[in-house]
Amino acid sequence: MDRDKILLTPGPLTTTLRTKLAMLRDWGSWDAEFNEVTARLRRSLLAIIHGQETHVVVPLQGSGTFSVEAAVATLVPANGHVLVLDNGAYCKRAARLTTLMGRRCSVMGFDEAQPVSPTALDERLRADASITHVVLIHCETGAGVHNPLQPVAEVCAAHGRGLIVDAMSSFAALEIDARKTPFDALIAASGKCLEGVPGMGFVFIRKAILDACAGRSQSLAMDLHDQYTYMEKTGQWRFTPPTHVVVALAEAMAQFEAEGGQPARLARYVSNYQALTRGMAKLGFKPFLDPAVQAPIIVTFHAPADPCYDFKTFYAAARARGFILYPGKLTQVETFRVGCIGAIGPVEMEQAVHAVALALQDMGIASGAPAL
Repeated sequence: MDRDKILLTPGPLTTTLRTKLAMLRDWGSWDAEFNEVTARLRRSLLAIIHGQETHVVVPLQGSGTFSVEAAVATLVPANGHVLVLDNGAYCKRAARLTTLMGRRCSVMGFDEAQPVSPTALDERLRADASITHVVLIHCETGAGVHNPLQPVAEVCAAHGRGLIVDAMSSFAALEIDARKTPFDALIAASGKCLEGVPGMGFVFIRKAILDACAGRSQSLAMDLHDQYTYMEKTGQWRFTPPTHVVVALAEAMAQFEAEGGQPARLARYVSNYQALTRGMAKLGFKPFLDPAVQAPIIVTFHAPADPCYDFKTFYAAARARGFILYPGKLTQVETFRVGCIGAIGPVEMEQAVHAVALALQDMGIASGAPAL
């Protein structure tokens, strides 16, 4: 096969040739031209959430998790108390990193097949005045659940608590509008729905709380207030930036805007999701989630009941035909995941379904139906 394998994962993603080609040039990290790329990119990022009046955006080297950790360390004071709304693996990661940074952390658990409950959150905040911040994963890609950002944000605002949103797998696809959705911080990354390459995160921080964040972080490299202050003063990154990642994201951003921005990106991903689930249903596969709570980002499927099924063999057979699937992230049932995001369309999703069908044939499996 002479094309790159298609990544049906929650990131890294399949990128366009234009985005790949943007990385073929070397850039000086202090050069004025590169600084302008960074500045233009930051303006474009703010425009996606309509946050120009209310928020700043701070880019940071590293994977998205680096930026989640940086946001918690920068926003939450040493005596703060973070409540993590937990309905999946990435929620649990947020709780772990919060605890590792020495912040008090409580976890409010929910079924991983259901969205978190704003009503339950409201009751918890009424009962515990010590909670200063709430962490929400907008799209929990452990199972693919779309969590209710707007109602959760309204509850937090009503109680005067800070909201930190991990929008890693939703930003630029699902609607997020800072003009109507209050949040203290929102975190995303280059290698997700903007269809750039991995290596850079970014955090939107509400202007009104920015000054109070000075000196809170116990990390030099992950101090977002210091990063922001230095960048505003000099136009430069404090430490060596991932130059090729930045320019690739700037090129991906140009394609995002030309496509029609967030509404168009969402429409394509919905088409991908529909093509995937329609085709997989014909093979007998059953999604783990109810469609009403499913984000069109990544779909978790039950594993086939056939005793011949083995994920590693299944993965290898699909990979040999040009498609990279993703293992399940759930604990109570065996699953696998298929992403709907990246520089792909419904045709590629139909090809992926065909590759899955051939993989089943290789394994002697007549149907993808689960043992339900």
